[in-house]
Amino acid sequence: MWNTIKTFVFLALLTVLFVFVGNLIGGKTGATIALILAGLMNFIAYFYSDKIVLAMSGARPVSPSEDPELHAIVEEVARRAGIPKPKVYIIPSETPNAFATGRNPENGVVAVTEGIRRLLSREELAGVIAHEIAHIKNRDILISTIAATIVGAISYLAQMAQWSLFFGGFGHRDEEEGWNPLSIIGLVIAIIIIPIAATLIQLAISRSREYLADETGAKIIRNPVALAKALEKLDAWNRAYPMNVNPAQAQMFIVNPLSGKSLINLFSTHPPIEERVARLYRMSGAF
Repeated sequence: MWNTIKTFVFLALLTVLFVFVGNLIGGKTGATIALILAGLMNFIAYFYSDKIVLAMSGARPVSPSEDPELHAIVEEVARRAGIPKPKVYIIPSETPNAFATGRNPENGVVAVTEGIRRLLSREELAGVIAHEIAHIKNRDILISTIAATIVGAISYLAQMAQWSLFFGGFGHRDEEEGWNPLSIIGLVIAIIIIPIAATLIQLAISRSREYLADETGAKIIRNPVALAKALEKLDAWNRAYPMNVNPAQAQMFIVNPLSGKSLINLFSTHPPIEERVARLYRMSGAF
């Protein structure tokens, strides 16, 4: 519940930032244009997210006859979650990882790497599948698209401010005194500070949805420890053998696939594994 509340608070903050920058830079007209442009781009990404992400990762569909155990796990977890069984894909990578995509539960996809099938036990794999199906059940693709649209609109407005400065049209300039100091302050805020703040909020939303997917997935299979153990194994492998993926796609995986180097938490798409694992172990007392 707390992670859901945080998500809506963060989205509200993004909306406030967008309204502030819109009024500061382009007024209602400029803000509307920026929102429409960002919305169109993200709508396309949202509607075709499954095809785009699967193509980028090189994933291919896997049939029930090819991997009956994986299909049985996905079907059972989806039944417990109360959603249709997602399509099942395999990613040609020895580094163990997984992600989910699809704009709604009816178009859900779960993709796992070849490496994860060799590393995890059946219970641990079920924990990973439950986490991914939780993303589908919680409509996290839609939420991330909304956040990306607002952040994209703020970025467009910041670019409008830069062009306005270039052509001397921002604020009011006095021929003798030069730029109005308040205009300069507003310009700095609009171009530099607010886009960074918006990106940090977007990343915080991503982290809160990961926590929620852990919690929801653990409740679906009623086994938080299995998911905790899976996360520990996946994190260790991905630190040692990072995957070759597009950075824009990295946030979709259950653990960060890019590098073993630690990142400042504020700039990370994923929460610290240690905290995720600790939360899951604390949940285990309820089952």
